[in-house]
Amino acid sequence: MAKGSVRKKGKKWYYRYYVEDASGNRIQKECVGTESKAETEKLLREAIRDFEEKQFVAKTNSITLGDLLDMWAEEDLKIGTLSNGTVDTYLHAIRKIKEHPIADRKLKTVTAEHLQQYMDLLIFGGKDPNGTEYRGFSKDYVRSFSAVLNKSFKFAVFPKTLITFNPMQYVVMHNKTEDVDIFAAEGDEEEKVSAITHEQFLSLVSFLEKKENPAVLPIQIAYYAGLRIGEACALTWNDINLNEQYLTVRRSERRNSARKKVEIGTTKRKKIRTVDFGDTLTAILKKARKEQLKNRMKYGELGYNNYYKEVVEKNRTHYELYALPCSEDVPEDYHEIDLICTKHDGSYESTEQVASMCRSAAKKVEGLAGFHFHCLRHSYTTNLIANGASPKDVQELLGHSDVSTTMNVYVHSNREAKRSSARLLDKVAGND
Repeated sequence: MAKGSVRKKGKKWYYRYYVEDASGNRIQKECVGTESKAETEKLLREAIRDFEEKQFVAKTNSITLGDLLDMWAEEDLKIGTLSNGTVDTYLHAIRKIKEHPIADRKLKTVTAEHLQQYMDLLIFGGKDPNGTEYRGFSKDYVRSFSAVLNKSFKFAVFPKTLITFNPMQYVVMHNKTEDVDIFAAEGDEEEKVSAITHEQFLSLVSFLEKKENPAVLPIQIAYYAGLRIGEACALTWNDINLNEQYLTVRRSERRNSARKKVEIGTTKRKKIRTVDFGDTLTAILKKARKEQLKNRMKYGELGYNNYYKEVVEKNRTHYELYALPCSEDVPEDYHEIDLICTKHDGSYESTEQVASMCRSAAKKVEGLAGFHFHCLRHSYTTNLIANGASPKDVQELLGHSDVSTTMNVYVHSNREAKRSSARLLDKVAGND
């Protein structure tokens, strides 16, 4: 007689029972039920009865790595406690792993050597057995692949008992070596600077204003308040206090590539933070508010309003973002949201659109080669530190968990600043 049980996770109940694999080992199967415990218990009884009538035996020998990844995603990842952003990152990694021949290998034949070769391919680049070219990715990007493989293999060991050990425990994340031309002429080796100067920022704003592109507002907010692209696009007018000059970062906008929806969710650290700002951003926001109210009058029924809709899937809540014409009836489960960063017709400005405009500006504005939206956050941090702000205050304004992140990752000294610092020793020697 098969045994099973039910348990509640979030708003829904789940039922689980045990079957035997080809080796006689017990394997737990867990399935989603409903929000009713009684209905879920009924589903459990039906599943057990179906199993006993058909005497289904799980064939572990036929399970591939790709099958395991799908199994882990459905039964553990999507119903876990990770943020929606992290889940989306891991699902992206799963899709990419399944494009490689390693995903077709039988799970029990995947060795640490296979996995090491795959991880090295991601880091250093090269060709896979199918001839697909890999250019080599950043270590931060590859970490998501390592995390997915590690967690899925642990899942295969327990609770699934499909294998007896985790081969990922023997895989090493190798580092790229950086080649330096020690015979290069002066000036050939330039520093990669993420921050931009104020003059470059003004050139960027001028370029966008001439095009009347709405991306200018989130760019200005990021430069003067240090917000991430998703945080800037998800700001509402309720988050702004123009009298006391501060804003509250509560949420972030992002595109969920797996669900193919634009969503609003928590910030990167899942924390709400307050960011003070000065007169310059105050004037920018006041002007933007007046223009938005003027555009609402101008477009009238041809304009758009923005809404979010709550969707619950597998113990995970998503807030989908929609722009609906003012003339259209609004569904009951839609909630209006008064976003700051909008297009002229009132529809929301997505992170993809803003990022695309930044890439376009990088190609067309002199001195902005390699520019991307996150450079504005670097510039904000560097400007504050360079003008005497306390690193601890800057850390809290940015929402970093550690002040070392603020100092090591975001602060980039320019050539003149380093020259001035070096000359401080002249004072010690009495040469000043």
